[in-house]
Amino acid sequence: MKRYARNKGAVAGLAIVGLVILVALLAGFAFPQSPWNSVAEPLLDPLSDMAHLLGTDMLGRDIAAGLAHGARVSLLVGVVSTAVATLIGITIGALAGYHGGRLDDVLMRLTEFFQTIPTLAMAVVLVAIFQPTITSIITAIAVVSWPPVARLVRGEFLSLRSREFVQAAEVIGQSASRIIFTQILPNTMSPIIVTASLMIATAILTESALSFLGLGDRNLMSWGFMIGAARTMVREAWWMSFLPGVAILLTVLAVNLIGEGLNDALNPHLRDRGAA
Repeated sequence: MKRYARNKGAVAGLAIVGLVILVALLAGFAFPQSPWNSVAEPLLDPLSDMAHLLGTDMLGRDIAAGLAHGARVSLLVGVVSTAVATLIGITIGALAGYHGGRLDDVLMRLTEFFQTIPTLAMAVVLVAIFQPTITSIITAIAVVSWPPVARLVRGEFLSLRSREFVQAAEVIGQSASRIIFTQILPNTMSPIIVTASLMIATAILTESALSFLGLGDRNLMSWGFMIGAARTMVREAWWMSFLPGVAILLTVLAVNLIGEGLNDALNPHLRDRGAA
């Protein structure tokens, strides 16, 4: 924590993400009505009406309500899809790195296959096939996001499986699954945590891109949908696309700053070597 706190950018990122989480949690209390409802005159300028501080869109929907409820969607997609992708990547990487041989070849060829396909294009195809819902979006992002984790975990397992403490566990008769979960995996968690934190930012951007393209969940307001709906109104009502764009920018930047801070805190030797 002390090493993390010395990184001012990481602390600022944590504060921004904390604010976004707070907004998402309080969205239902601050804006009890659905963000899809028309609540005022269309195209109100920001700060022109104290009841709607950030203005309204072309249908009279409150921009602030859309941003608050959109924060829920972005955080949900980012965290859940990253958790699923990390679990898939850890499983495949651990099996490939620990057992090696033909299993390693098969799993790594599968990983390389997924890495050759453009991430956004594959996500678009998957969401289009299974219809745009929050579940299909999370699943699609998880499916396209796990390969880097798998390769990272495999590399860590290859370097650790020949260590003395692993060989000692094998000599005393511990099973392969126990060695993986109790001996090797705990020693690989630092790079996995850092990678997962950066994947959250990528997942938020991917969800925003899908919603911008009209492949978001039609029952949920999202930042990407707000930008997509406002793209024809940029000159007449700049705030409709600018404000959700700023929300995406700040959230993704903050998550990346947190990732860098975690990298410095969990890998101080790499940080010191880079500074030298």
